[in-house]
Amino acid sequence: MLLSSLAARALRTRTLVRAPIPLYRNGFGWLFGSRMLMLEHTGRSSGQIRYVCLEVVERPAPDQIIIVSGFGEEAQWYRNLQADPHCFVSIGRRRHLTAHATLLDDNESALALGRYQRAHPRAWARLHGTIERAVNHPVTGLPMVRLTMHPPNHS
Repeated sequence: MLLSSLAARALRTRTLVRAPIPLYRNGFGWLFGSRMLMLEHTGRSSGQIRYVCLEVVERPAPDQIIIVSGFGEEAQWYRNLQADPHCFVSIGRRRHLTAHATLLDDNESALALGRYQRAHPRAWARLHGTIERAVNHPVTGLPMVRLTMHPPNHS
């Protein structure tokens, strides 16, 4: 209980949540392995480049990654991808991969979340409690996004 309360507070602390970004931007994303990525996207109002680090839910294909919005459809990065699905992904030793985001519908999101829960039951139990404490309400479903990476142009 205390641990998930601390983790919930950490999720609401901008400095802590953003701490991995300089590491990714300077080529040290491999320190986080393949379960985390940095997403580079465009602010829907400002047009500025934005960064967020997120957990990988699953890899349905070599060129696809599913990510989750723990703060729901109100998360800024989620709303930015809704407005402009073109983005870049850095994961492991791979940096600045061109990608396209597809927001999954409720059914696809529920299926992906179910697979995650079965594959990582202990991680889900901790994450679920942490998210509920961070958003101050029960969480039954979470929006998911499929990132499809495109091969670099070699012209």
